[in-house]
Amino acid sequence: MKKAIAQKPYRHYQGGHCESGSVSSVVTNYGFDLSEPMAFGISSNIGFVYLPFVKIWGRPLISWRMLRQSIVKGVQKRLGIKFCIKTYDYNQEEEAMKELDRLLDEGKPVGIQGSVAYLKYFLGEFRIPNNSHMTIVTGKEGDEYLINDPLWDHMTRVHRDDLKMARFSRGPQAPKGFMFYPLEFPETIDYKKAIRKSIKRVLFMMLQPMFPYYGILGIKTFARMIQRLQKNPNTKFVRGLFYHIVLFQEEVGTGGGGFRYIYAAFLREAYDILKIPELLEASKKFVAIGDKWRLAASTCGKFIQGKTDEVDLEKTAQLYRECAEEEKAAYLLLKKIKWK
Repeated sequence: MKKAIAQKPYRHYQGGHCESGSVSSVVTNYGFDLSEPMAFGISSNIGFVYLPFVKIWGRPLISWRMLRQSIVKGVQKRLGIKFCIKTYDYNQEEEAMKELDRLLDEGKPVGIQGSVAYLKYFLGEFRIPNNSHMTIVTGKEGDEYLINDPLWDHMTRVHRDDLKMARFSRGPQAPKGFMFYPLEFPETIDYKKAIRKSIKRVLFMMLQPMFPYYGILGIKTFARMIQRLQKNPNTKFVRGLFYHIVLFQEEVGTGGGGFRYIYAAFLREAYDILKIPELLEASKKFVAIGDKWRLAASTCGKFIQGKTDEVDLEKTAQLYRECAEEEKAAYLLLKKIKWK
């Protein structure tokens, strides 16, 4: 193992997703070249879950990726990069901020989790109570922290009081002061082994045959729910549910189509390393799958905006069913790979 040393000055990288972008940016700025697609894919983060019995803001939990913090931990597990990962109790807010100050004084950029609601560089309606946002603190000037958020194309600033509230916001997926930064990097990495394990984990989760709320079965269950809305006469309820779906699919945490594009880029990078034809073919399929998810979300745009009281629920449900079938075909293609 070799010690991770922060590079100066910090080089800003814009990404497609907050956690994968933060992990990639921090690791790269400590001297280890790691792309965002590789960080996302190697941690087996693509997925789908629809849990109607678990509520977020009064609506069903829907996600197109694994739990927050799983990219940090997945990269550590698969690539052997040793991170310092810390969380704090609510009575340790000042301790957490002092620890952050100490690391910044030592010239060490730090990845953190926080609530978007208190990060004022998010504007207007985008500043929602989402506790799972990841970003990077790279310095401090007076009472302001320098933030190199991967979702922005430039450095931003946050006041100390706001950053403390963001790090210790309560509610679902509360960050509890979560922070991370790399300590050591391995001398060599067996990318074939890491990529094989990461893809097999995704296949196990997405093709699982029993639980109807996860993976391919979960997408089909979700599509059936959309179709059953035809029997619901409450237009206000349906519009609110669709707003929730599109918000999580396309706005909060990159969403369905966005994650499929990132996974496609990972498979292309894996092909460049291993030269396995199925990886390239599956990469192309995931680009088309991402387009299909985006199309499904866009079918309800005017309905959500209140410009019409009509929406073709059968068409929308069919698009989601097609997403399920196309993803299944892509995963079955990856399953055919003879790794030996």
